[in-house]
Amino acid sequence: MRLRICTWNVNSVRLRHEQVARFVREQAPDVLCLQEIKCREGEFPREAFVEMGLPHLKIAGQKGWHGVAIASALPLEDAPPLDVCREGHARCVGATVAGVEVHNFYIPAGGDTPDRAANPKFDHKLDFYEKLTAELGRRDRKAPLAVVGDLNVAPGEFDVWNHRYMSKIVSHTPVEVEAFAALKGSLDFIDLLRETTPEPQKLASWWSYRAQDFRVSNRGLRLDHILVTPGLREAAFRMGSAACRVHDDVRAWERPSDHAPVTADLVL
Repeated sequence: MRLRICTWNVNSVRLRHEQVARFVREQAPDVLCLQEIKCREGEFPREAFVEMGLPHLKIAGQKGWHGVAIASALPLEDAPPLDVCREGHARCVGATVAGVEVHNFYIPAGGDTPDRAANPKFDHKLDFYEKLTAELGRRDRKAPLAVVGDLNVAPGEFDVWNHRYMSKIVSHTPVEVEAFAALKGSLDFIDLLRETTPEPQKLASWWSYRAQDFRVSNRGLRLDHILVTPGLREAAFRMGSAACRVHDDVRAWERPSDHAPVTADLVL
């Protein structure tokens, strides 16, 4: 069976659930992982997701901020928690679907100043990475596990519009890139988007609202990721190569999120 996993920072699920429905009709994800839903669990538009054919839900909500959810066409089972947010924010939710353990994260952006001592938000971001890396390091590399979401780090030179400039800006500073590399190394994660589209081709999944036309300004960052353990390598490469892509056309829809969805196909 094909299992299509999607991650999307939707930037308010109540505001954009009609866009989500359109995307589901066009791309048919089996598991949709949303970040920044910006609502409490009881405020989540459940009926809309039932109508989309994604009736199975795991939601970690928060009033007005953050919030993550997994919506699935297939039944969801509980997964061992990876609750590593020291502030108690609704930033992580996990579930097992079709035998694959999926953990959906909205990692803190980190504020404007890349200094742990001067900026508590940046310290929180790195603390989140450190705790998550330590927790994952205790897991089995052979187990079928996926970490997805808005991880708020563009890890490579070709994941930003200008490497030299962005190396001084939160999201691509050396310490953040190192934190991402440590997370990836904790279970020898496979970066499916980069396996599908190798460097030096540039990739982005986020573009600022400040640009009148995001394609013309072309100042994007690859902040949204689908990482899988070696236990899913065969499933990811069953067709000979990984199938993972950024749906940047969605960023051009009316009143879009500043993030585009990312999908990956596993053949189980």
